[in-house]
Amino acid sequence: MNSEGLYQDAVELLKAMIRIPSLSKEEAGTADLLAKFLTERGVEVHRKKNNVWAFNKYYDPAKPTILLNSHHDTVKPNSAYTRDPFEPSIEGDRLYGLGSNDAGASGVSLIAAFLYYNDRSDLKYNLCVAITAEEENSGHDGLECVIPELGPLEFAVVGEPTLMQLAIAERGLMVLDCTAHGRAGHAAREEGDNAIYKAMKDIEWFRTFRFPKVSDLFGAVKMSVTIISAGTQHNVVPAECRFTVDVRVTDRYTNEEVLDIIRQHVACDVQPRSTRLRPSSISPDHPIVRAGIALGRTTYGSPTTSDQALLDIPSLKLGVGDSARSHSADEFVHLSEIREGIDLYIKMLAAVLE
Repeated sequence: MNSEGLYQDAVELLKAMIRIPSLSKEEAGTADLLAKFLTERGVEVHRKKNNVWAFNKYYDPAKPTILLNSHHDTVKPNSAYTRDPFEPSIEGDRLYGLGSNDAGASGVSLIAAFLYYNDRSDLKYNLCVAITAEEENSGHDGLECVIPELGPLEFAVVGEPTLMQLAIAERGLMVLDCTAHGRAGHAAREEGDNAIYKAMKDIEWFRTFRFPKVSDLFGAVKMSVTIISAGTQHNVVPAECRFTVDVRVTDRYTNEEVLDIIRQHVACDVQPRSTRLRPSSISPDHPIVRAGIALGRTTYGSPTTSDQALLDIPSLKLGVGDSARSHSADEFVHLSEIREGIDLYIKMLAAVLE
């Protein structure tokens, strides 16, 4: 199919997706739609829960595989909407609707690029397109549960709104639950061991410590104490003080390395809620990055977290739309952005596939 036909199909698919509510964990309807769309075009579709994926027609297990991934779940529409969030409407160059920008436009554009190459038997790589669920709530039944089904992957292109610029790294995220332990006693007497004072020492460490390795893209690892709780009544020295730390990890460390350094320096008990949202990156010299630069794209480090954090392979975040519009009222994407996105995906992939 030519690029104009792919563009028209992509826009109609996106409009159909907008009409079907697909909040995180409630994406069955859009999963059905995506599976039907691909099946009608002769593609063998795989599905697990609300995740849909497919391999190119001439898949060869001897070849490496490129993953093309985006998500079809959305956040809840916020109260500031002046339009029906589930009614796609076009005004000029704008297509309005919940999930149009984040990340429906990237998803349909990646599908278009996949279909462009699907019937080619001479590609240097296999292609796997996976449009997955539960990205917005970092759920376990999204991309994470699909990865074991996909086989070995060489690298990934993750479709999130980046204005089709090249996000070559993404911060990781850890949320730490910390507990300083003391001993209860009466506040009027010299009794007890105040857990708040113990916590204060560790909180000051979190505030002032600087990790020695600094990222060229992000700078230093950032740690912020965001919640604190202690005590039950005014005359009792508290035995426990609990606080929460938000840690944004750069591409110079793994989450586990950062956690180990923290535990070496503080006296409190430190428990991560998860270490699965990892920092990710791809070399600026990688062929897919060089292809984007040759087409006038620029590189940057993304401060936001996406499903890219679940991948342990080189990955490039690159997508249609603007991150600043994500989760906003009256969300929209420019139709010209979809056209440009499909064209750029096809041209960048050509540099490594052909």
